[in-house]
Amino acid sequence: MTKENPDSAPVPSTVVYINSNTIQPDYITWSTFSTIFMNSCCLGFIAYVYSVKSRDRKVVGDMTGARTYASTAKMLNIIALSISIVVFIIFIALSSLGIIPAIASLHTK
Repeated sequence: MTKENPDSAPVPSTVVYINSNTIQPDYITWSTFSTIFMNSCCLGFIAYVYSVKSRDRKVVGDMTGARTYASTAKMLNIIALSISIVVFIIFIALSSLGIIPAIASLHTK
């Protein structure tokens, strides 16, 4: 037989709520921009496909799948952006050195 202490209060419990409906970006706007303006090696279009898959998974409630497709879309968008920036810098460098106008003048003769 145990004797209860009337002075002791019950121990409060802590409840942690984890919100599974956190906003998961699907990068569809970035993928659309990459598809229209920077579609190097069709990476923008592939990123758009993965963004749509991510949005579909999010609607179904599969947040793990949505996160996986979104991270793939993000990586493809980063690669497409990097390739486009490098090509643009090379084009500016060749234009400023006069190589592109020289090549263009060779073809017109």
